[in-house]
Amino acid sequence: MKIQGSTVLVTGANRGLGLAFAQALLAAGARKVYAGARDPSTVTLPGVVPVKLDVTNAQDIAAAAALASDVDIVINNAGITGDVALLDAKNGDNNLRRIMETNLYGVHALSVAFAPVLKKNGGGALVNMLSALSWLSLPSTSAYSVSKAAAWALTNSLRNELRAQGTQVLGIHAGYIDTDMASHVDGPKTSAADIAKRALDALEHGQSEVLADDTAKQVKAGFNATPAAYIGA
Repeated sequence: MKIQGSTVLVTGANRGLGLAFAQALLAAGARKVYAGARDPSTVTLPGVVPVKLDVTNAQDIAAAAALASDVDIVINNAGITGDVALLDAKNGDNNLRRIMETNLYGVHALSVAFAPVLKKNGGGALVNMLSALSWLSLPSTSAYSVSKAAAWALTNSLRNELRAQGTQVLGIHAGYIDTDMASHVDGPKTSAADIAKRALDALEHGQSEVLADDTAKQVKAGFNATPAAYIGA
């Protein structure tokens, strides 16, 4: 999938990794970049088209699909996290549902809305931002890991269903990225610009999955350990 001359929708594009994607797309020669955000006034990058888009809102999604009917690449980047334990009797259930609404059901809803658009425009590509935490759960990431594991499975299933219409489906896995979401984390982080560049390179090379940093590579390699990395200590 060629970036130059393409028309792209990026969700959660007002800051962090979404903003880095928008910048990288413009630099790579994308013809038009729709920048989705819950509050479009927070999209300040010159050269993009701000779009009101809460991925948990069906009306926003329908309106975005009607507005951005010329897209040939959709990047599902919007995501949220939370640190409430799954077994927290007071807030565990609500926290998990809140995270799943964005990280899983939001991705699914966008994919359903834009699959016909991509088909009409020649196939194009669907890009889902996943995580090394799709394959690993830490004490502080339980609900987030559940959502990203589910989004990984969703991505693999969408790839099967979209293959017939010629849509490339790319899943991106990375560890901690240097954005506001990971500002509380002490440890190695990869710049958002580097992740965006590696993802777009993988897209242009027709890949289905990219391990965008060393953390993702190490975690996936841990599948072969005994016990496997995802079992935990």
